[in-house]
Amino acid sequence: MEQTLKYKTLSSPGTGEFKDRGSKFIAYAYPIQTVEETKEKIKALKKEHPKAVHHCFAYRLGMDGMQFRANDDGEPSGSAGKPILGQIDSAGITNVLVVVVRYFGGTLLGVPGLITAYKTATQLALENAPQAEKWIEDNVEIQFDYPVMGEVLYLLKQSDATIYEQDMQLFCIVKAGIPRKHADVYMQRLSEIRGVTVKRL
Repeated sequence: MEQTLKYKTLSSPGTGEFKDRGSKFIAYAYPIQTVEETKEKIKALKKEHPKAVHHCFAYRLGMDGMQFRANDDGEPSGSAGKPILGQIDSAGITNVLVVVVRYFGGTLLGVPGLITAYKTATQLALENAPQAEKWIEDNVEIQFDYPVMGEVLYLLKQSDATIYEQDMQLFCIVKAGIPRKHADVYMQRLSEIRGVTVKRL
């Protein structure tokens, strides 16, 4: 039972580089939480590598791993995004984005060559990125009045929650992830504080 309460992801980014017949493939692996984050990271890499011919990527998100995407960015269909995603899946991790930036070296590698290149670069980046086991979280939104903020934050800290957003005005809103193993207990405790409303997201 314990196993389903945890998932494997990256604890920090990693990079890997692979060269073949003059072409250079630089892979960047990132831990991510949202699709928005993937867009920001890809945009940043396009700025960082304006002369690269392709920025191919794949990501897998969510505890059930049902949210994923593989993008060939102009490479022959199935030669880049799929091999990248395949490596993420082989590593058994989720909430991960890998972008492989390609500099063209003048020689066409053919589909088998491309698959090997994207796969190898991704594998190297994932090997260079430390992994972590994390608790599966239930995401909640907590609304409360400013005076009870101390109690709310104390309970969140006690539950090992991750706070993703907070807006502390007279009326406060906090979006957090509470480890699923005891989410119900802490949601109950939070909702017992006067004037606090808790809802699952």
